[in-house]
Amino acid sequence: MAFTDLQLSPDLIAALGKQDISMPTPIQVAALPVLLAGKDAYLHAETGTGKTLAYLLPIFSRLDMALAATQAIILAPTHELAIQIHRQSCELATNAGWPVRSVLLIGGTATDRQIEKLKKKPHVVVGSPGRMHELIVKGKLKSKHVRSIVVDEADRLMHEESLDAIEAIIRSAPTARQLIFASATMESHATNVIESLAPELAMLKGGATPINENIEHLYLVCEERDKPDELRKLLHAMNPERAIVFVHRNDQSAHLAAKLAHHHIAAADLSAGLHKEDRKRAMDGFRHGEIRVLLASDIAARGLDIKGVTHIFNFDVPTMSKAYLHRVGRTGRAGAKGVAVSLVNEVEARLVRRFEAELGIAMQGVRMRGGELIHAGRDR
Repeated sequence: MAFTDLQLSPDLIAALGKQDISMPTPIQVAALPVLLAGKDAYLHAETGTGKTLAYLLPIFSRLDMALAATQAIILAPTHELAIQIHRQSCELATNAGWPVRSVLLIGGTATDRQIEKLKKKPHVVVGSPGRMHELIVKGKLKSKHVRSIVVDEADRLMHEESLDAIEAIIRSAPTARQLIFASATMESHATNVIESLAPELAMLKGGATPINENIEHLYLVCEERDKPDELRKLLHAMNPERAIVFVHRNDQSAHLAAKLAHHHIAAADLSAGLHKEDRKRAMDGFRHGEIRVLLASDIAARGLDIKGVTHIFNFDVPTMSKAYLHRVGRTGRAGAKGVAVSLVNEVEARLVRRFEAELGIAMQGVRMRGGELIHAGRDR
């Protein structure tokens, strides 16, 4: 099926062409007819399968650009994901030649500056639930003309710390508004809350094969204390064009960044504990290729779609197969080849068997010798 079969405007199809997107993904095929009809829906598909465009394209199609009012609210759990969605919205508008105004509304930045931007009557606002709710309560963000509300990474946002703000935002909009939820995973608690908000919700799945055959899966067994040195050696030997290193703790990420810097490996730290401007600087440097290594936790990297990631390193290996799948899915995009390397201690080595059995993948053992990467076989 092509985008022309999905009743998209020729302008939007041309805009996608400028991004080298010619065919819809499975989640886009499933979502566009439902969302274009204005129905509530839950978009469930793996990371990197085009969920953002799956809801942005219908939203753009339903905008009344002659109406100078906010018509779509998009909520995201992290500043980085909100920035990414906002950037994609702006790019889509520019490439389509449409005068769609989009504004970013996140915490940690000056409220007064955001209020000034709202005076321009943006059609689309993207940001965090807390800041959105704050601006609605102040009467600065008007929601009476809102047609669509999106909750991205819904399984994470539909919890106590964000739920009150989300429900208040929904209540502030017209009752006929469309509710769209998107996530790579589905948790029973979040699903129950969502179904209470949208009883006639359409559950849409992408149908994409979760395992990307373009990714090579490697693992290296070492002592826990040796992981920083082994990671340094791997980075030198494999010379990744762009790599994400996953760690569990913020303090560990900062320590690892300092250790890599000591060995002349520039690594941007995306720790959740950093200030917003520091995280933005890290992301910009990584996106522009100025820094080739990004250190991140699962939370910090949630939902990010970064082009050109050639390698994933699990400095701290995840315990769940689904988490492993989400991490490594950030490489090998759009038909490109990718490599995922997990550093495991003797106790964690059993996880290799779990990943192989539950995900249907083959993981190759490797070791470092004389600065070179040696395939060590499957002995573990």
